[in-house]
Amino acid sequence: MTPSPDPRDSLLAPYAQRASESAGRLLSESEHPFRSCYQRDRDRIIHGTSFRRLDGKTQVFLNGKGDHYRTRLTHTIEVASVSRTVARALGLNEDLAEAIALAHDLGHPPFGHAGEETLDRLMKDHGGFDHNEQSLRVVETLEESYPQHQGLNLTHEVLEGLKKHHRELLAANGSRYPSPSLEAQVANIADEIAYYSHDLEDGLASGLLFEEDLMSLDLWREAAEKALQESAGTLASSGPRTHRKFILRCLINREVEDLVSTSRVAIAAAGVLGVGDVRRHPTRLIGYSAELKSRNSVLRRHLYERFYRHPEVHDANENACRQMEAVFADLMNHPEKLGIRTLSRQERDGLPRVTADYVAGMTDSFLRNRYTAINC
Repeated sequence: MTPSPDPRDSLLAPYAQRASESAGRLLSESEHPFRSCYQRDRDRIIHGTSFRRLDGKTQVFLNGKGDHYRTRLTHTIEVASVSRTVARALGLNEDLAEAIALAHDLGHPPFGHAGEETLDRLMKDHGGFDHNEQSLRVVETLEESYPQHQGLNLTHEVLEGLKKHHRELLAANGSRYPSPSLEAQVANIADEIAYYSHDLEDGLASGLLFEEDLMSLDLWREAAEKALQESAGTLASSGPRTHRKFILRCLINREVEDLVSTSRVAIAAAGVLGVGDVRRHPTRLIGYSAELKSRNSVLRRHLYERFYRHPEVHDANENACRQMEAVFADLMNHPEKLGIRTLSRQERDGLPRVTADYVAGMTDSFLRNRYTAINC
């Protein structure tokens, strides 16, 4: 069925993905009288069980470590916020960018990236595990919201946006192309902006990162100077939380402004006149300037060296991942514990894959409870 026109389509840039030009869904559906297809996708995602579980999954600090640290859910909301801002500035479809952002981490397992690495190792002889591919699996197969089909039956464009590491993409008509929509590209980089900023804030709040050390980074020092200027000199006398939040506000603004201005130039230089041109373009058009890209690389190295690999973070994650290994092994040895719904997919997908599905869907606390139960 041809998608209903969205009255806001007329406000979009020529190269934006319009709801009325969507390639549709795998299973055709009647259109909604006042919600575009991408608005419906967004709603399906946030009403899903997998989305709610993100609140109980680690970002950096294990869930339950502190009330103010980010979870996978709060990270996702921040990615969606940045995505909408950038999409609007570039004349793109905000609803599509937001839907992709809200779904991008649905497949993330408990215990953050350490948990993902553990599951990948456990699945090395069975196709491996990647949270991006798992997010696709969640929305295409694992979510159970509709009696008429498995998954959420999202639009082609949202599914395209979740294939962030695919070198080649497949159109609904079977043709192949190299690049996703600009909205998908925006959501991908918004993810990076969000985790740089909130991991800095959580690291400083935890006492594992120190502002004196960050002042050696051009990006942080520039943001701190901007914050002092914008606060009319009151920054130094503010409390530590307000102090770091205002600097991070300036850092995020710097990232977003650079991304928008650089992407505008790239889009104009590429001469793209429509979404077809975007998808046929051999390289991504949404990106930072060379200068900011270099500064972000320095910041990322600092975060890895001083925060992600800090013993307080690393040792806790290592212990949690040993618990994940034990729970995975117990489920493989006692598959009846997976339950009827999960086991119904065993014949098609194999026991290791459905076990990985089950473990990846757990929250941190649920997995810890299962570990305790098998060791009582």
